[in-house]
Amino acid sequence: MESPSVPTRRGCVPWQGLLLAVSLLTSWSPPTTAQLTVESVPSNAAQGENVLLRVYNLPEDIAGYVWYKGKSVDRNRPIASYVTDTQVTHPGPEYSGREIIYPNGSMLLQKVTLTDTGYYSMQAYNRNLQVKKGIGRLQVYRLLTPGTLRSLCQRALHPTRNTTVTEHKDTMGLTSLTDDTGISIQWFLNNQSLWLTDRMKLSQGNSTLTIVPIRREDAGSYQCEVSNPVSSSKCDPI
Repeated sequence: MESPSVPTRRGCVPWQGLLLAVSLLTSWSPPTTAQLTVESVPSNAAQGENVLLRVYNLPEDIAGYVWYKGKSVDRNRPIASYVTDTQVTHPGPEYSGREIIYPNGSMLLQKVTLTDTGYYSMQAYNRNLQVKKGIGRLQVYRLLTPGTLRSLCQRALHPTRNTTVTEHKDTMGLTSLTDDTGISIQWFLNNQSLWLTDRMKLSQGNSTLTIVPIRREDAGSYQCEVSNPVSSSKCDPI
């Protein structure tokens, strides 16, 4: 894919002229025309991937596009604008250098990061200066690997700090430390899904497993598996 042309002249900000024209317009949405929509491809992205914000139902006789970060349009802070006649992209204040706008209005975000998560708005205007707006959402997740999980998982044994506990006396707590959103946690004992007994309790979100009191049959190798829509991985055995 070719990168868009980016003007290098100083003293002139082309996107401001385009936004001035768009700001004078009213939103255009004839009842006989399908609503402009924006779709994230893929819908759930792993950090470091390239994501296409694909646009559907564009109006006819397109003259250009303007992309923004967020649901609302801040005309002073566009990502970039694109003029179809010249096929030139004009970067705005929110342009990071990772965005490519195509002639069909779709925008590619390269090597997405967790901070790219959120809503994106696109305005398309035709040669009659009629405007349509579409909104889409991009969701970026951390790529879970054994290496990243070592910093997210911790053994917390109470009251001792070792793996030796006293039957009917001690309490054992196992905690998976992660503040990531959109994850699920599952516990395993000796590589099998853990069946909870009446002495075992899971915290909200399954991040902490507590066994009160410990019994001989609770002995074994405990693991937690952390997963999100794009990846999954198990912590080291405890």
